Amino acid sequence: MTGLDPFIERSRIAYISMEIAIKPEIHTYSGGLGILAGDVARSCADLELPVVLVTLVSREGYLRQEIAPDGRQVDHPDPWIPADWAVPLDAMIAVEIEGRPVWTRAWLHVVESPLGGDVPVILLDTDVDQNNADDRRITDRLYGGDAVHRLRQETVLGIGAARMLRALGFEIEFYHLNEGHAALLAVELLRRTPNPVANERPDDCPSDAPFDQDLCAQCLFDVAHVRARCAFTTHTPVEAGHDRFDYEDVKRVLGDFIRIDQLRLLGGPDLLNMTRLALNLSGYVNGVARRHAETTRHLFPGYRISAVTNGVHPATWVHPGLARLLDGAVPGWGLEPELLVRADQLPNTEVCAAHQEAKHALLEEIQRRTGVAMTPERPLIGFARRMTAYKRPDLLFADLERLRSISRLFPFQLVMAGKAHPRDEPGKQLIQEIHGHIRDLAGDIPMTFVPGYDMEFAHALVSGSDIWLNTPLPPLEASGTSGMKAALNGVLCLSTLDGWWLEACIEGVTGWAIGDTALGTAGDDAEELYVKLERTVLPLCYGDRDRWVWMMKQSLSKIGSYFNSHRMMKSYAVQAYFARP
Repeated sequence: MTGLDPFIERSRIAYISMEIAIKPEIHTYSGGLGILAGDVARSCADLELPVVLVTLVSREGYLRQEIAPDGRQVDHPDPWIPADWAVPLDAMIAVEIEGRPVWTRAWLHVVESPLGGDVPVILLDTDVDQNNADDRRITDRLYGGDAVHRLRQETVLGIGAARMLRALGFEIEFYHLNEGHAALLAVELLRRTPNPVANERPDDCPSDAPFDQDLCAQCLFDVAHVRARCAFTTHTPVEAGHDRFDYEDVKRVLGDFIRIDQLRLLGGPDLLNMTRLALNLSGYVNGVARRHAETTRHLFPGYRISAVTNGVHPATWVHPGLARLLDGAVPGWGLEPELLVRADQLPNTEVCAAHQEAKHALLEEIQRRTGVAMTPERPLIGFARRMTAYKRPDLLFADLERLRSISRLFPFQLVMAGKAHPRDEPGKQLIQEIHGHIRDLAGDIPMTFVPGYDMEFAHALVSGSDIWLNTPLPPLEASGTSGMKAALNGVLCLSTLDGWWLEACIEGVTGWAIGDTALGTAGDDAEELYVKLERTVLPLCYGDRDRWVWMMKQSLSKIGSYFNSHRMMKSYAVQAYFARP
């Protein structure tokens, strides 16, 4: 375990996430949640924070997206070979699932910073000879299977992470639960912190049920101790996004791990709500934007929920051409991205040259992946999100004739990408409908949908687009980080006012808002989108290049200097990791 020894000595904080986007070749992520966790790892390495990250190995990946001739998404496994990118560690732990021990081993991948720091990522893997065929598959497919299979995965992630870290020799002082998937880790801590038998309800007991001395005495409650060791970040304001499990399934999977009547006190009376469980067992809780924290307080009244707005890792997402320009003009920006406030002083000609380099690279990648040739002369609108109803990827197509009319006045081109969850049939239908719109508009507007959206193509798209379009239905966008990546490259955002954009949008300076409130209807937003494109965005792009480039620099300097993962991790360090009651 030699390669792990330096990390064991210094790592005191554990960051637990179902998915982490470490590298494009390591398919342990599905989208924004994993990309964010990867940026957490990269910033921890840059800043040399004493953090170890834990996730599942997800050997079969999330999904490899194929688009059928009719535009329908076809799902395939997206396997990777752990031995190509990680080293096995000589420790195994067991977690009892459905009455039998499920053995789990660990792989180590080290995220190395070009600035000299590094952090370990531990990948949990149940594909070992000691397990039966079904248990070997628990950590195979990210978000695969039914609800019971998901509960098995979350059992390995939460309970398994705590036990594996102990088995490897880590002395963890603080745990960061990235989404409710990891909530069972806090229950594992709870079981290991016994409380003296009390004759009255402990002050920190989260239940408002009638006091039961026998129940409280056996709750193993030192809830205050566990809360002092856990932070919880929730990422979704969508009700369906909070994992819930039937208590019959919980009893079958977890067995005697914790009494169900005790678990009901923490996770909800009717179903085990993993978000509520994490809320009750975490001393610090945050949403991922100010608006998202407000929305979460309405969903879960009575909890203290702070806000740490997401950020992205600057050195990862800035195009190399622009990075070279920044290295000369703003030395040190990679470690101190707040220095990007000076980027508004960059020469226009050099900013334009760097962007054209990124745009040409994007157009080449589009042609390589789809066979569609686009031109560097026309403004390019980029749109890439998880394809699901509340993201409204079809908003731009609400009126095809109106879109044609705008294009005749100000020609533009459009590139779209994104995957639908394998079980999201409405999301798959949206992809199919978008392909139909692209066919209908062929000959009028150059458009394409790039299948297999991944980190590699995301980097090309956020840096090479001219306009970044984002159309979620407020207030359902938790944060959104794709626009932050675009802004880091001087790409101008056109977005509904939700998530992070409520904090970042300065109209006509850093970009533009669709709608003047966060509560617009879909119909209003479609009209506003067309009006903004026809009367403001495209006329400026064609008619006043100096102002356009000025806005590019404002976007880079004002957004890049704040909406970055270094600032985010410093906020977590101050507010959660090193803050003590």
